Amino acid sequence: MREAIRAQALAEGFDVVRFAAAKSPAGAAVRLGEFLARGHEGDMAWMRTTAERRADPHVLWPDAKSIIVLGLNYGPAADPLPSLEERGRATISVYAQGDDYHELMKKKLRRLASFIATRFGAEVKLFVDTAPVMEKPIAQMAGMGWQGKHTNLVSRAFGSWLFLGSIFTTLALEADAPEEDHCGTCRRCLDICPTAAFPAPYQLDARRCISYLTIEHKGHIPRGFRAAIGNRVYGCDDCLAVCPWNRFARAAHDIGLHPRAELARTRLEDLALLDDRGFRDVFRGSPVKRLGRDRLVRNVLIAIGNAGDESLARIARRLIDDASPLVRAMAVWALSRLLPESGFAQLRDARAAAESDPAVNAEWFSADAAMS
Repeated sequence: MREAIRAQALAEGFDVVRFAAAKSPAGAAVRLGEFLARGHEGDMAWMRTTAERRADPHVLWPDAKSIIVLGLNYGPAADPLPSLEERGRATISVYAQGDDYHELMKKKLRRLASFIATRFGAEVKLFVDTAPVMEKPIAQMAGMGWQGKHTNLVSRAFGSWLFLGSIFTTLALEADAPEEDHCGTCRRCLDICPTAAFPAPYQLDARRCISYLTIEHKGHIPRGFRAAIGNRVYGCDDCLAVCPWNRFARAAHDIGLHPRAELARTRLEDLALLDDRGFRDVFRGSPVKRLGRDRLVRNVLIAIGNAGDESLARIARRLIDDASPLVRAMAVWALSRLLPESGFAQLRDARAAAESDPAVNAEWFSADAAMS
């Protein structure tokens, strides 16, 4: 059964297949509890409400006996870090430059699950990312890789670049041996983090993580993190990209994961001026669509403020009357970074009195803005 399932999974386009028992990975529930006790989940309240199901596959589905863990390589063709120096262009995380991997993975998982159910008469349930499944600890338990010091999965064959999906089944399948930790003394992923989001090896404070701030966080991004965001408008790849195990990585073979032309090295001003319809057109079928136009433009305006190009002030000025307080606030912040102090003060005196949102007004009169 294992070999038939493995062969079918590879035929569906998955790059790696492993098997695990449907049980809680050793220590995973404790680490999850500690993560939540520290409040490191930030706004992600769903992690707390689903903690019991997340910690134990049997709570999620009592009849499950085995977990089939599937990996899909999304490795970039080149190092993504140099894009951070192109301050007039947007950097979008590698995983989001192609089609939405959730949909791509689900199609493959559904076909594989159907094969298993038909061939072996088993019950199956499939999961990819959005369900309360501890995918990375389960993948380590199945021998696919290990959770590195940055808490992401690292594979000896694919480096940092694997999407994970799983099929829970009532089949009793022999489990693969778990993978050992091969990080050694390396701490490149910890040292490169622009916002010091790792309080210790193997611990992540999501509230400081640029991926969390630009994707999960729905409110105003705290002022202390904005400069460190640079030109990242959706996610961050720094800790993944510097991993030495990437020397064994290879470029994604699935064409759906290749970067779209409109998402690679896009000009900040083009993204900043998108309205709702334009946003939907550009990001149709992309993971970025989950942000919505307002949060994306919020992020883009932070990147504009970090660009150091005074000519971009004209873009921010067009957005200080935007309908969204998120956008207006970051337009003000960008202007505080791009305009001379006298020019910003003059604009503030002319416009701030008409502002109705307290958070936006705070941007007009913040000490950081006054010192710009």
